[in-house]
Amino acid sequence: MLQAVELVNFGLLEKINWDSLGAINLITGNNGSGKTFILKALYSSVKALEGYQRGDDNKTLAELLSDKLYWTFQVDKIGDLVRKGQDEPLRCRITMKDKFLQYHFTKNLEKQIRSLENYIDPRIDYDSIFLPAKEILSLHKIILKSRDNDKLFGFDDTYVDLARAIQLPSQRKTSNTASAVRKKLDELLGGRVEYDNKSAQWRFGKGGQKFPIGVTAEGIKKLALLDTLLGNKYLKKGSIVFIDEPESALHPEAISVFLDCIADLAFNEGIQFFMATHSYFVIKKMYLIAQEAKRSIPILACEKEGDKMAWLADDLFNGMPENAIVNEVIRLYEEELGLP
Repeated sequence: MLQAVELVNFGLLEKINWDSLGAINLITGNNGSGKTFILKALYSSVKALEGYQRGDDNKTLAELLSDKLYWTFQVDKIGDLVRKGQDEPLRCRITMKDKFLQYHFTKNLEKQIRSLENYIDPRIDYDSIFLPAKEILSLHKIILKSRDNDKLFGFDDTYVDLARAIQLPSQRKTSNTASAVRKKLDELLGGRVEYDNKSAQWRFGKGGQKFPIGVTAEGIKKLALLDTLLGNKYLKKGSIVFIDEPESALHPEAISVFLDCIADLAFNEGIQFFMATHSYFVIKKMYLIAQEAKRSIPILACEKEGDKMAWLADDLFNGMPENAIVNEVIRLYEEELGLP
């Protein structure tokens, strides 16, 4: 698992130093604060390590990481990722098993990272994934065509990697935890989304009928992604899953079940999760999970300190943190109490 991360001058982020990471990690903040930037920065490093020495090509780790940053953030040059107005370099350092990968570059860098130091073993046997806020099943073929054939910007690497991952065939046997989670998801959805080889389309099967993916609710399609990745065993012990806005397109009951499934996979299957949210419901549910499981769930919140924004680390096992999302809920409650 990722143990710690340090980001300096990375896009919108001035400085983040987040250690003592857990099986589930939560990131909160206002729109535009940089939550997704954190997820994508971590994802790029992890995926580069997974591709390194896997045998798919002969690229160095620096080359793989440069390509991943370029296609994930889709910038004209990699140096554009350096925080605007800063002459100091961008720096990133991640730690796994007490070993680290770190790199840095300035705003003038074009394509190839030159300053990289790595002591983390290649993650040849692991596969990690990014689940975006939007579903991708209805755009599956378009996403792959735009990259594989057209080589165009539009769908970044988080979408392309996910589109490729869900193409893998379903396996007959999965672990007990994965099977239990899939059963929960099937009960919640009332059916299952599967790929129909005859029509070469994704379809939602329910009550003996199959419905085109285009008329299927977005929330169902979103939950189906996790079900598919468990069914084809892409996700397994050692995988890291990055989820942007787990609450997106889901009813509160579905959010609760979804987060219970994530807790099962994190605590019992050994899959690590990083989630970015601005939902009080998600924070509250994860707090309850931390209390019930008696497990640490680190939370990183972007908060205003004077005229600046700062990233503050806390742990939901220690209680509900004081942050802008929680404070706004309290303010609304106090406003309700004040009504005549």
